[in-house]
Amino acid sequence: MLMTRRGLLLGAAAASVAPSCAWADEPQLTAEGLIAEPWFLESFLDLPDDLASTHKEGKRLVIMWELRGCPYCRETHLVNFAQPRIADYIKANFEVLQLNIIGDRKVKDFDGTELSEKALAAKYGIHFTPTFQFFPETAAGLKDEAPAKREVARAPGYLRPDDFLAFFRFVRDKAYEKGSFRDFLKS
Repeated sequence: MLMTRRGLLLGAAAASVAPSCAWADEPQLTAEGLIAEPWFLESFLDLPDDLASTHKEGKRLVIMWELRGCPYCRETHLVNFAQPRIADYIKANFEVLQLNIIGDRKVKDFDGTELSEKALAAKYGIHFTPTFQFFPETAAGLKDEAPAKREVARAPGYLRPDDFLAFFRFVRDKAYEKGSFRDFLKS
């Protein structure tokens, strides 16, 4: 029986699906209970290195903050990422690093400090899931900036598909240099 995206995520078998299965290109449940897209960035959790390698590929780095059981995170995966026009645009222009807002994995920040995902979320003032945190093209000067000044844009909470895609375009087009996301949507 062919599993659907929704069936895979809703079924109890989702956690035991082997990567070699026919639906390996579908989202999977992580050991932390988060839904992960197969095209998300595989990382050693070194943000300066991730930003540099992403820039070399001509893409932008975005962190997607999630929480196990978050209904809006789930909606982002089942609705937004499930649309090829959205997923294809993001894959072509961004690398998405998934972090757990209460996670324990160690992450190296732009200033060289190494801290847990939970401590990093607190450092950056991440309070909601999903939250998408977008960074500049290079790390030049980031280590000397306050955490709040390191990102170029932030999308806290769930965005409907059209607005979600528009936000990624807003960042890719560097429209944040000219105005707000609201202004971008009006233009």
